[in-house]
Amino acid sequence: MTSTTLRIGGDLDVHRLGFGAMRLPTGPGPDRARSLAVARRAVELGVTLIDTAHLYGGGANEELLAEALHPYPDGLLITTKVGVARSADTGEWGLDARPAVLREQVDLALRRLRVERIELLQLHRIDPETPLAEQLGTLGELQSEGKIGHLGLSEVTVDELNQARALVDVASVQNGYNLLEREHEPVLAACEAAGIAFLPWRPVAHDDAGANAEVAAVAAELGATPTQVSLAWLLAHSPVMLPIPGTARMAHLEENVAAAEVTLSQEQYDRLKG
Repeated sequence: MTSTTLRIGGDLDVHRLGFGAMRLPTGPGPDRARSLAVARRAVELGVTLIDTAHLYGGGANEELLAEALHPYPDGLLITTKVGVARSADTGEWGLDARPAVLREQVDLALRRLRVERIELLQLHRIDPETPLAEQLGTLGELQSEGKIGHLGLSEVTVDELNQARALVDVASVQNGYNLLEREHEPVLAACEAAGIAFLPWRPVAHDDAGANAEVAAVAAELGATPTQVSLAWLLAHSPVMLPIPGTARMAHLEENVAAAEVTLSQEQYDRLKG
């Protein structure tokens, strides 16, 4: 039987279907009101991990989640990412994991999320222009200072994961991965072997899942949607898998969360695996 919970970093127990907040509009007006309602509904439905980032609106997404959910209910984990910054010269976003930038973004996240410690902080990308030891060393210092609980990485190779693990304890990895796009299978395998949580972003190939004949067939057999089947397959695929589907629509949120109740037979799982 597929487990419904996952322990991250040895002490953070969360449900295995999270929520990615990137798609939530953060501007004023009706869209913002809907965003607040979706975030609150996610928690009502039992979501206990919500993923955001400094990149999402330059911190506006973090502020939105705090407005929606603070004071946070017990057991809710809001994880954010740092290491992407906007150039003061061009206004363009780019990788920037210099120590001063990481420190500033962590301090800003603490204020925006209204917390004293970020329980899971992820490096949005490894910055090729800054030595890895400096990037992770800075985050390790912030961890020692009590501003960060656990550290995670995003979009890494197996080799990069191994290099990082030689420097710090890695609690999570967030790479692009779904049923139809599995190029990071080796990274998932490495995470599974080490007991590292794997948070696939874009966990559903929205343009293709519904059109995929096998996915559609299994969905019809189960009375589920192709999206639900795709998420159920991920949960069955690895015990360290924690999908973070995102949406700004209430109906889509409820559809995603209900995927946790979809159970694939071994034969259905194998057909989808291909």
